Parts: sequence; C-alpha cells; structure tokens
Amino acid sequence: MNRFGVAGAVLGALAVIAGAFGAHGLAEILGPVRLGTWKTGAEYHLIHALALVATALILAWRPSRAARVAAWAFLVGVLVFSGSLYLLAVTEVRWLGAITPIGGVAFIVGWSALAWAFRGAPQR
Repeated sequence: MNRFGVAGAVLGALAVIAGAFGAHGLAEILGPVRLGTWKTGAEYHLIHALALVATALILAWRPSRAARVAAWAFLVGVLVFSGSLYLLAVTEVRWLGAITPIGGVAFIVGWSALAWAFRGAPQR
C-alpha cells in the first residue's frame, strides 16, 4: 500500500471539506480577515495534498530518499501550516501565527526535495 498516496488523497478530500465549510459554514461567523486566513489554509492544504499524491506516484515509480523527505515535508507542512491557520481563524489565538512559518518551511523543504528527486530520475 502506498501510504503517502492514501494520505494525499485523504488530505485532498479534507481540503475540499475545509474549503466548503469556510465558504458556507463560517462565512457568516468569521469576519473577512479571519475568513481570508481560513481560505489561505484551505488553498495551501489542497495544493500540497496534490503535491503529496504526485510525490507518492514518484515514490512508486522511482523510490528515493529525496522523494520520501518531500512526502513527509508536504504532510507536516499541511498539518502545521494549514492547521495553524484554521485554528487561528476560528480562535484568534495570535501565537498560532508564529507556528505557521514552520509549516511554510516544511513546504519549501518538500518542493526542494522533490526537485532533488527528479534530478536523479532517468532521462529518455
């Protein structure tokens, strides 16, 4: 079983749910700034769920340490970056904003590791 593929697909479904919940369930409750924070979390969540699925496919095609690092980094990034933004939007607990950049760094690590994984891919 490709656990990263499953995780990416589940995260994708959760991102769609989060986006819909923000648009329909929170639009009346949160102000525009907090709703924007929620939307940013949902956008990055969905983008990196797709990145995780793509990385899982790469791992199935050509396993490498770099691709595994990318997969873990995307997973951690979604949990920390998007998770902290979701919590910040609904709670207004400001210190959560200090955690968000850690998730952003994880995303950068993920994309960098993914580039490194492609570097080792065979050319045709």
